[in-house]
Amino acid sequence: MIRDRTGAMSRQQGHTSHGRRTVDVRRWAGAPAAPERVRSVRCVRLDEFDYELPQERIAQTPVEPRDSARLLVDRGSGPAEHRRVADLPELLAPGDVLVVNETRVIPARLRLRRASGGTAEVLLLEPISPDRRWWEALVRPARRLRAGETLVDGRGAGVISIGERTAAGDTFEVLLLGDNDPLAQLARIGEMPLPPYIHTRLEEPERYQTVYATEPGSAAAPTAGLHLTPELLARLSPREIEVVPVELVVGLDTFQPVSVPDPLDHRMHSERYRVPAATWAACRSARRVVAVGTTSVRALESVAATGSMEGRTELFLHRGCEFAVVDALLTNFHLPRTTLLMMIDAFVGPRWRALYALALAEGYRFLSFGDAMLLDRHAV
Repeated sequence: MIRDRTGAMSRQQGHTSHGRRTVDVRRWAGAPAAPERVRSVRCVRLDEFDYELPQERIAQTPVEPRDSARLLVDRGSGPAEHRRVADLPELLAPGDVLVVNETRVIPARLRLRRASGGTAEVLLLEPISPDRRWWEALVRPARRLRAGETLVDGRGAGVISIGERTAAGDTFEVLLLGDNDPLAQLARIGEMPLPPYIHTRLEEPERYQTVYATEPGSAAAPTAGLHLTPELLARLSPREIEVVPVELVVGLDTFQPVSVPDPLDHRMHSERYRVPAATWAACRSARRVVAVGTTSVRALESVAATGSMEGRTELFLHRGCEFAVVDALLTNFHLPRTTLLMMIDAFVGPRWRALYALALAEGYRFLSFGDAMLLDRHAV
């Protein structure tokens, strides 16, 4: 029987974190409502989110076909199952809704030179002007570059003009020079911004895109979605499993580890999100909401937390938070000491350690091109 969330979820309290606070997100099932109440959470230690990850377990290349990746299925206190992502339709049930992040990665890494001859690198994070000329960016060497300085390509042509530091302090506003369409220009001169722990050249750039990616804008892929194929998605509809989109532009926190002793002091960088009305309606009447990736979780839970169907979010889901929308999560294995791992800890509690230990013992591949887990926050 399909659960009607309009009654059930509007009566229960859900709590979603924003910064160091946890907010009440009741009544999410109807028209989005702003948070009503704030409660504090205790301090935690960064080393509580540490584990030993051998270098050889970090996947350097994706498997083929995409859905042949291994899938560790969480069964709560029961034994976990070892499956393949291709088995996902059989692991879901009629009435489930699968939520995917349809953002598309742009070739945002630019390897350039300074007028002095030194090397420089720019990683474009997000456009900050409608014409996609002005961007927020990470730059190297950040301490040496000055506002007004122009970075050039191998032929000496100007590519980037450095602007002022942003209010965040660790990024810059930069101007993409030229008269061509900015996205076409980036396709010509840019590189896919693979994570720094991937050292093997990616032969096919589209392999770092999901098969349903549409709107260009992200500085990194929503990697859990890299496992899905058109054939797998086509097998869901006959089983009465709906696939619906959200958009969350993946930004700086993907590249930035937590460094403060109390991780609740970590400041999340804001990211742009959008949840279509049809997606929200599908989630309201779903038997279960199954999010593909942590970015889909943040988009949905941001609506519940803020009452806005689109905007910018600094939502930090950590221990002490409850989830108002998402019931199950398809996700990759994450780096230690990251906000992504803290979200997993909030989602399933301390049993993530047993799941990660099992995955390491059984030879699962980790991080962006690695294998996946299917987590159930209701499992006991």
